[in-house]
Amino acid sequence: MNRRKPQNRLKPAAPLPSAAATPARARLSLRAWREQHLYSLFSSLGRLVARPFATALTLTVMSLAMALPLLFWLLLDNARQVNGSVEDARAISAFLKPDLDAAAVQALTKRVRVRADVAAVEVKSPEQGLAEFRDQSGFADALKVLHYNPLPAVLMITARSDAARVDAAPALVAELEKDPAVDLVQYDAQWRQRLNAILALAARAAAVLASLLALAALLVVGNTVRLDIQGRSDEIAVMQLLGANDGFVRRPFLYTGFWYGAFAGVLTLMLIGIVEWALAAPLAQLAASYEHRFDVHGLALSGMAAVLGAAALLGWLGAWLAASRHIALGQPQ
Repeated sequence: MNRRKPQNRLKPAAPLPSAAATPARARLSLRAWREQHLYSLFSSLGRLVARPFATALTLTVMSLAMALPLLFWLLLDNARQVNGSVEDARAISAFLKPDLDAAAVQALTKRVRVRADVAAVEVKSPEQGLAEFRDQSGFADALKVLHYNPLPAVLMITARSDAARVDAAPALVAELEKDPAVDLVQYDAQWRQRLNAILALAARAAAVLASLLALAALLVVGNTVRLDIQGRSDEIAVMQLLGANDGFVRRPFLYTGFWYGAFAGVLTLMLIGIVEWALAAPLAQLAASYEHRFDVHGLALSGMAAVLGAAALLGWLGAWLAASRHIALGQPQ
């Protein structure tokens, strides 16, 4: 009896995925990813709404921490306008002797005008000075009793840009102070140097204050998210047992931090607006006393957008640090 040898039959190969199936699978993955993020986004918002008192306390602390350095920065930004322009900083006022005659004034003017470090010289006569003082001081009637003009002639000197430095008085000032025809020399860059130093110190203090308060806001968000993680420890443990990765576990808490930061940014802008409204009248009077040589301004639209973005990023970062730490340590317990 002849036995037939078993024939080796090749199994049909598994069909390769078609080219049309790959984009469909990618669309399904993208749809699932989008739905997961949307669910985490709105579910985290619902959890904040479900506990309004705790959410309001956290947002109040964060908004105060962000509003204080922003108000300080706005104060500095408006104070920089008082510093004036570069052309004003180059102005040198030389008050001449009261008994100096017109010929001596013209001689000194020509001698100063030909200097290489002088851009322009303007002579203000005693009559012009008295007329300006009468118009600006409000004592026009009292000045009528004067039998003579006590004001001296003044040379308004503009130094060249390469000669005017705020860190050291130019040589022109030193020579004018030694001139026997000059009674007093006023160099605007000297007080501007002091004002610049004060503004630089205040700006550094504002940066330090902003850093400390930003750290405080970050810690507030991190601690709030940590408490939320501990309250959902059983839920997170079940998700990890079912194979959820760290990104899936961390995602809802990141959106929680995002909402905290975004709402705190909106509340910060509201606080700044309230402070600006409360100080509008006194600031208008201050600007009027300076003859409106500077305009008080608040945050621009770009600044508001930057505040909202920075606040949302700060909340997200605080939540990420808290969630990542607990996941790395095997938390929550």
